[in-house]
Amino acid sequence: MQFVKEVFRKNYAANTRETFRRQVLHFFVQAGMVIYNPDNPNLPVNSPNAHYALTDSVLSVLKSYGTSKWKRKLKQFKIENEELTKIYNKSRNNLLINVKLSNGKKIKLSPGKHNIVQAAVIKKFAPRFAHNSVVLYIGDTAKKDLYVDEKKLKSLGIPIDKHSKLPDVVIYNKSKNWLYLIEAVTSHGPVSSRRFVQLEDLLKNCKAEKIYATAFPDFMEFKKHSKNIAWETEVWIAETPEHMIHFNGDKFLGPAK
Repeated sequence: MQFVKEVFRKNYAANTRETFRRQVLHFFVQAGMVIYNPDNPNLPVNSPNAHYALTDSVLSVLKSYGTSKWKRKLKQFKIENEELTKIYNKSRNNLLINVKLSNGKKIKLSPGKHNIVQAAVIKKFAPRFAHNSVVLYIGDTAKKDLYVDEKKLKSLGIPIDKHSKLPDVVIYNKSKNWLYLIEAVTSHGPVSSRRFVQLEDLLKNCKAEKIYATAFPDFMEFKKHSKNIAWETEVWIAETPEHMIHFNGDKFLGPAK
C-alpha cells in the first residue's frame, strides 16, 4: 500500500489492508511468488506482525527482467512453480493444529495461541467435564465457522446465521440436555456479564440447559480477566486440565437457572 501511494499516487485507507490481503496477496501466495509469514510461520492469522516476502525463485526471475536471461528464467519458473507451490502448502499444512471430534471427524485449526486453547477444550476439557458429549460448533481465527452441526443446532433452537456470534466452542450432552458454551481466551473475550446477557438473549429459544464457561491457556491469562468474569459461569485452565473454578457458589458444574 505504501508502494502504491509513493509510486502511483494512489492513497488507500488503513482499513483496506484486509482487502489487499484477500484480493491481491492471496493470489501471489497461491502462485508461488510470495511466502506468508516466512520469518515466523506460527503467527496467528490476526497477528499484527503478519508479513509477506518474495520467494527466492521469483526474485531471481524479476532481477533478470530486461536481460537476455529473462525469457529462459521465466519459462523455468513456470515449469517449477507448481511443485514449489505444493512444497510451500505442505509446509503450511504441517503447522496446522489437528483435532479429532467425538464423531471421528478430523479438522485442522490454523496456527495460533487462541486455536491451541480451542483444541485443548476438545481434547482435554470435553473428556473430563463433558463426557459423552458431541461438538456442535467450533470456530477458527482464519475461518469463523470451521465446523458446524447445523441440523442439531437448529433442533435445539440455536440460531446459526452469520450474525449469531456463537461462542468459540459449543458442546452438547444429550442425556443431560446440557449445552456447554465455551469462550477460548488468549487476549480478550471471557464470559463477562455483558457477554452472558448477550448469549442469553441469543439463545432465548434454546431447548437445552446452558453452561457458560471460559477457557484460558494458563493462570497468568486468567488473572488478567478474573475481574470481568460473570457469576453463574465456569472457568477452565488448560495448564491444569483436571480442575475447574466455579463462579457460582451454590453448586458445582451445571446449568445456570
